[in-house]
Amino acid sequence: MTDCLFCKMVSGEIKPAVVYENEHALAFRDIRPRAPVHVLVIPKRHCATLDDLPTDDPALAAALLGAVQKVAELEGLANGYRTVINCRGDGGQEVYHLHLHVLGGRAMAWPPG
Repeated sequence: MTDCLFCKMVSGEIKPAVVYENEHALAFRDIRPRAPVHVLVIPKRHCATLDDLPTDDPALAAALLGAVQKVAELEGLANGYRTVINCRGDGGQEVYHLHLHVLGGRAMAWPPG
């Protein structure tokens, strides 16, 4: 995907503020944070939405969740954090490359607001 913002980050064309990286995932700071800690975790393989995450590759989903856990550890979120996945327009997705928001550093109100 040559026009995908997050694919450009994976390729190194754009340099995000990397928090964590493994073979399958890249985690970096959100440029418009909604909490003291706001990190995005993306698959290195392009998946436009959560609905496009391949069900025949459970290792990819496991790697993404493992990256979320590692980000929480690295960011000192032992008291808790929120993970959000927006899917498509009505779900609030703005960039069409699957990404998991890791939010923390304060008590997270419910419902979010």
